[in-house]
Amino acid sequence: MATQATTTTGSSPDGDGGGQGNGNAQLGRRPFKRSRSHFADRITADGRDGWPVEAGRYRLAVSRACPWASRAVVSRRLLGLEDAISLAVADPIQDDRSWRFTLDAEDRDPVLGIRYLAEAYDARETGYPGGVSVPALVDVPTKKLVTNDYQQITLDFATEWRALHREGAPDLYPEALRDEMDEVMEDIYRDVNNGVYRAGFASTQQDYEDAYRAVFGRLAALSERLADRRYLMGDTITEADIRLFSTLVRFDAVYHGHFKCNRYKISEDRVLWGYARDLYQTPGFGDTVDFDHIKRHYYLVHTGLNPNGVLPLGPDLAGWLTPHHREELGGRPFGDGTPPGPVPATEQIPAADRP
Repeated sequence: MATQATTTTGSSPDGDGGGQGNGNAQLGRRPFKRSRSHFADRITADGRDGWPVEAGRYRLAVSRACPWASRAVVSRRLLGLEDAISLAVADPIQDDRSWRFTLDAEDRDPVLGIRYLAEAYDARETGYPGGVSVPALVDVPTKKLVTNDYQQITLDFATEWRALHREGAPDLYPEALRDEMDEVMEDIYRDVNNGVYRAGFASTQQDYEDAYRAVFGRLAALSERLADRRYLMGDTITEADIRLFSTLVRFDAVYHGHFKCNRYKISEDRVLWGYARDLYQTPGFGDTVDFDHIKRHYYLVHTGLNPNGVLPLGPDLAGWLTPHHREELGGRPFGDGTPPGPVPATEQIPAADRP
């Protein structure tokens, strides 16, 4: 999620990569466009980019408000990488230096010893002009950013980090399904994950209407796809489900009103609401979601969209725990594997911030 307090005319208010900024920019008349991740090194089993897979070496910096970062948190948990990759959680409210570690003692990340994620970016590239985005993987020994490539990070978790997966970890990126999965995920990214942002930060009526129609056109197609299958790729959870869930779980709380994606709520679509609740109630999904962080970030940081800083009280979260009946479609959420274990004590979401 981006970082800059302002953005240049016509650039993405989300800044570089996955994160989002404060949305105060005057975007002119050009359509919203998300920047590419600037730091695209990969952490691989063979270390070909100079960053080998190694337990304890890397720290994953996230905001629980950010859908792009949440994908990495869910993947890490499902695969059992908590001991191999430590987690740094930023304050959902940014200042002019962006993501900050004010949730930790002395306002410093206890492992990296830094106050701002920007310090890891600066250590990697002095004077880097782009945004400071999450998710970001940081090399603990050098405190340098390794990558902010949010699209690739989770795919590498599923493939390059296999040697450190927990016993019973699911295959989130099955080789036999990758061609179809890549197409499904690209459609979801373009029209749903990024589509809600194109609607919310549209600078012309036409741009907004185009994005709005794309969002709901894709949601309708996904609802049809999921009507007779439990998950996007069939009987088991994959990376595709993680990517769609990250937007669906934020939709009614944020995107419906804040981003004007208000044709209907996800809770008003029987199939998508059942699917979203099914995932939310699956270990590794709902236990990573912090609705307080989500709402405070979007409504209090995006002052360009919410200038008075009024934080909505709703929606009622109790519905997330109601029966979804999706098990009637069959399927095995983790395939031949097993659910992840309990959430580490230091990573548990406060009871007040969940249903």
